[in-house]
Amino acid sequence: MRIGLYPGTFDPVTLGHLDIIRRSATMVDRLVIGVAINRDKGPLFSLEERVAMIEEATRDIATEVGIEIVVHPFENLLIHCARDVGAQVIIRGLRAVTDFEYEYQMVGMNRAMDASVETVFLMAEARHQAIASKLVKEIARLDGDISRFVTPEVREKLLDKLHR
Repeated sequence: MRIGLYPGTFDPVTLGHLDIIRRSATMVDRLVIGVAINRDKGPLFSLEERVAMIEEATRDIATEVGIEIVVHPFENLLIHCARDVGAQVIIRGLRAVTDFEYEYQMVGMNRAMDASVETVFLMAEARHQAIASKLVKEIARLDGDISRFVTPEVREKLLDKLHR
């Protein structure tokens, strides 16, 4: 069984994330979405909220592609999370050259810790390349239209969170 791990903070999950999830789901038998508990980033949404948004947003993808998609929170090293879930491959999305530079360093460190886990990079589709959770939150905070960047459900949750 090929198990893939797609890690991220997903604060919130965007259409760019869902594009990578949908495409990576066709490459593995089981896809684990690793939701990072990254206290340094100070996420807007709680871990439970982020997990619930991803579960809701990926339910149709799992059915459509015919694989199991599991959402798995983690706070340890990514390579340890990969071992914990039995992943042979870590899937990372790339938007720009700056993403590649950071990810290239991460691959080197992960390979030094465990060479049996491969990393695969997927480029976001052109229409999703500019989408970043940080920018989506900023646009929403300033009353801009984020409907092209997130699902309607995530949009409502984000607007509720920001404008309470």
